[in-house]
Amino acid sequence: MAGSRGSLRAIMRGDSNPATGLVFDLSDRRFLFVTMPRPTAVVDVAAAVIVQPDGRFLLTCRPEGKPYAGYWEFPGGKIEPGEAPLHALDRELQEELGIQILNAEPWITRNFTYSHATVCLRFFRVNRWQGIPQAREHQQLAWQQPCQITVSPMLPANAPVLRALLLPPVYAITQASELGVSAALQQIERALQHGLRMIQIREKAMEGEALRAFTEKVISLAHRAGAYVLRNSDTDMPHVCGIDGVHLTAPQLIVLSERPAPETGWCGASCHNREELYQAALLEVDFVVLGPVLPTLSHADTAPMGWRKLAALIRDYPLPVYALGGMEPGDLTIAREMGAHGVAMIRAINRL
Repeated sequence: MAGSRGSLRAIMRGDSNPATGLVFDLSDRRFLFVTMPRPTAVVDVAAAVIVQPDGRFLLTCRPEGKPYAGYWEFPGGKIEPGEAPLHALDRELQEELGIQILNAEPWITRNFTYSHATVCLRFFRVNRWQGIPQAREHQQLAWQQPCQITVSPMLPANAPVLRALLLPPVYAITQASELGVSAALQQIERALQHGLRMIQIREKAMEGEALRAFTEKVISLAHRAGAYVLRNSDTDMPHVCGIDGVHLTAPQLIVLSERPAPETGWCGASCHNREELYQAALLEVDFVVLGPVLPTLSHADTAPMGWRKLAALIRDYPLPVYALGGMEPGDLTIAREMGAHGVAMIRAINRL
């Protein structure tokens, strides 16, 4: 199963759950995490990230009589054989909380092996619903902010999901070498005022002290607004205090054997195809950027994949994905409908 041919491709993960393998099913064209030395039936579960306009999301506490009673989790439940995941989620939320889904977007799929079962958690972001959530199964309910979780203990499968909820919907990439430093800083400052919360410093034509000075100014602006700044790791950037993470290029990603050290902070990666997505999932970076989706000047010689191919590539994918290439602010809605976390922009950030 470890080879690149056949119906399955898998490599063992060296994490806290060493019996788990990342598998890409070539026949069904999707990613799976499965237990490999001790094969067990995988329980399909639909889970809801029910999100208020202010960013709060709902957690529920497992009642007595269930495995892991007293642990907090995202609401949802088992998908019955032949049942569509979204239909299952709507049914479960009506049973558990007395609400009906009006709009839900596919998000990420995480697999986890507990002592009693291996579960495949298919997460949806639910941003519109009918009714007021009620504890119909006598469970506790708690609205939480991604940056301040006040309930515990959480089910262990949810740790990467909670971290993913800290990621904003728009990821900006700088272009100071094209615009000029002053114009780029003005553009970034305006975008931060309009809600931008994550920026990648990607200035391949800028070096040394010029790059350091520009980076320090971006960090100062961003941190005042509560935004993250990542450096593109293909740039010869001097050490700058306050950087929040690193963004790996596709050539760097594909040769790595492990994720950069935790002190790096956030770790993103650029992907253009299924193999690079596979490698990013294996390393368990925090998120990926995938493209180009639409025609773009930065990749004028590359045929765009389009929305349908993007959706197919990230079906059942375990990491948050930003759609890149020709993105405008208005594309966020369709990106999320296709299963992406958000959009990444270079030239369009001045239109935020």
